[in-house]
Amino acid sequence: MSTNQRQRISLCELILAALLLTSCGRAPSFDLLGSFFPAWLACLAISVVLTVVARWLLLRLQVAIALPALTYPSLTALFAFAFWLALFR
Repeated sequence: MSTNQRQRISLCELILAALLLTSCGRAPSFDLLGSFFPAWLACLAISVVLTVVARWLLLRLQVAIALPALTYPSLTALFAFAFWLALFR
């Protein structure tokens, strides 16, 4: 390998490292009883509870769900993303 190729490779490695490490500034977390708790886990826990409530409500109203194996995980993801945007944006 020539010196020019090595310089190009090291420059590409430097650019790649800079792009991959730009979002590592601060982890979204909050203090809960003295320990830091990740925010995404809180959003996921809240969304699972809301999905269970939505399932109970749909069963109570006798609404038929065509593909529950796809519907409930999608509903959980929808709630989690909505909470993330609303609380930690």
